[in-house]
Amino acid sequence: MVEPGPRTLPPLGPNRKLKLPKQAERTLANGLTVIAVRRPAVPLVELRLWVPFGRAHLARGVMLAQTLLSGTPAMTSVQIAAELQKVGGGLAAGVDPDRLMLSGTSLVTGLDRMLEILAAVLTSASYPKDEVATERDRLVDRIQVAQSQPAHRAREALLKRVYGRHPYALQTPEPEQVRAVRPAALRSLHGERVHPAGAVLVLVGDVQPERALDAAEKALGDWTGGGREVDLPPAPPLEPGPLLLVDRPGSVQSSLRVALPAVPRTHPDHAALQLANLIFGGYFSSRWVENIREDKGYTYGPHSLVEHSVAGSVLVAAAEVATEVTGPALLETTYELGRLASVPPKKEELEQARQYALGTLQLGMSTQAGLAALTSAYAGNGLRLDFLAEHGARLAKATVTDVAEAAARYLAPARAVTVVLGDAERIAPSLAALTAVDTASVSAATES
Repeated sequence: MVEPGPRTLPPLGPNRKLKLPKQAERTLANGLTVIAVRRPAVPLVELRLWVPFGRAHLARGVMLAQTLLSGTPAMTSVQIAAELQKVGGGLAAGVDPDRLMLSGTSLVTGLDRMLEILAAVLTSASYPKDEVATERDRLVDRIQVAQSQPAHRAREALLKRVYGRHPYALQTPEPEQVRAVRPAALRSLHGERVHPAGAVLVLVGDVQPERALDAAEKALGDWTGGGREVDLPPAPPLEPGPLLLVDRPGSVQSSLRVALPAVPRTHPDHAALQLANLIFGGYFSSRWVENIREDKGYTYGPHSLVEHSVAGSVLVAAAEVATEVTGPALLETTYELGRLASVPPKKEELEQARQYALGTLQLGMSTQAGLAALTSAYAGNGLRLDFLAEHGARLAKATVTDVAEAAARYLAPARAVTVVLGDAERIAPSLAALTAVDTASVSAATES
């Protein structure tokens, strides 16, 4: 019996034209911008509210998001949850260096009620003492668990190394800072920062856009705030220097992090850089994955991506590798960056990366939740869905020369900031053979 050989994959089909959904936009008298997008896949509506938050006191800002839904003068947290469940929905809050984000979902028939509850929370969140105490303890527990994880510590060290004194450098408060937060401080911070000026509300689902705008204006038109917008300073440029080795004695793995310069979504180089990153390490068929995972088995899941924030963008590559191959893994990472920065990619590589980029763009818009997240992220940076068509066209037109030039401009190893967290006694000699090394303890590399 003849063993069947590998089957030839069929050729990829033509790229589908990006079709933008029906949408409408309105800016209310209080400064809130509302964007409604029709996506009639299922009878649900997705809600995303982006409130510019700047960098408040870190612990207070995180605790505010944690307790924003803990009650109002008219409803307890349990009653808020129960009312949302009646309309098949829920709300959640989170915060990052740029924004306070509220996200939720409900049946289309429950949109009015969800917006009413959202308005009550925005205008009269009460931060009850007992609820704050409970959520404070939970947050402390989560932070302590996170701080025991090497990946979290490596991320903290990288942010500190990249951003220095910029607010982006610190994104997780220390437990003792959280323990000091009291309800009065949260009420004060709410009054200062949770206001509609510059905020963007996105509604995506089986809705008529104008009807959704009317519902949002009815519920949120009276939301006011006497606070002020706080602008973040621009992110500092990357400053290459010695590799930062963060000592974690006894670690059986090393956390490798590399930061490289990047550009915002509106920059002419953005599409070409996105494709260059895909070829390097941005998806499973990338060179970096093929090298240190498939060929050498140094790691399970290396990955790289461009992180966009309001004050700046940066490309971050991350991998967890066994202690004994830390030096070789760094060598291969530098090799792949240098190879892409100095030798143009093959046409076939570029086409594969292009198809992936365009395909994921389509997939990101295929669900209500994905479309809501995309619309909100773009709106928070002053963009609208129309930009997707422009970006798709740039991805489709980028040439080998464009990608090679972007790789040379942004991915050259000489421009990298590198952090390795691991057992310094075991890995320092191999790293020092490749580059200059500065060593610090975990606490010194991540302290506020």
